[in-house]
Order: sequence, then C-alpha cells, then structure tokens
Amino acid sequence: QVQLVESGGGLVQAGGSLRLSCAASGTIFSINVMGWYRQGPGKQRELVASIASSGSTNYADSVKGRFTISRDARKRTVDLQMNSLKPEDTAVYYCHADIRTYDMGYNDYWGQGTQVTVSS
Repeated sequence: QVQLVESGGGLVQAGGSLRLSCAASGTIFSINVMGWYRQGPGKQRELVASIASSGSTNYADSVKGRFTISRDARKRTVDLQMNSLKPEDTAVYYCHADIRTYDMGYNDYWGQGTQVTVSS
C-alpha cells in the first residue's frame, strides 16, 4: 500500500511565500515522476510542476519563475517552493507520483490535497 502525505498549505498574503512538502511511503520499488497539481474553485485540476527521476522539471507557464520543484530520492519526498504568490494561485494542491510497487507495475498515486489561499 502506498501513501502520499502532504503538508505546508495555508493562508498567505499576495507576494508571500509558502513551501509544500509531500512524502511517499509504503511498498515502493521505485518512483518515476513526482509532481504537484492544483484545482481552483470552479476549475479543472491542472499540472503545476513535475520532476522526473532524472531531475528534469516541467512547469506550468503561470508559475514559471515563481515556483520551484525539488525532490529527494532517498527520502522519497517532493517539495514545491512557491514565491511571489498571487490570488489566482488559490487552490487545493495535490501531490502526485508515478510509483512502481513490488507487486504491481507503475500506477498513479495522489495525496489528499492541501489548501493554499492567497489573499489580495
């Protein structure tokens, strides 16, 4: 069984910063891509940033230059440093990972979500 546990959401003023963290645990053989998605009020879930096991990163245009994704392969964690936050960044942020377990192939796993609210 695999779990992704997120932490670090909260309320911040526009221009401020927050750091989200996500830790994977369970019967994990390997982790391919890890990333963060978000879903704002009345919107579809969208990719914010992802990072491959090689370290290659991908960012949504709306967050480039403001957000930085990083991962620690040994700790099985992925972090999202969010700077210069804007009210439009308000959303529930979800951790995602493409994980291979010992008894199955690769599958998508999701965290429970953490609320980020940016006030103007």
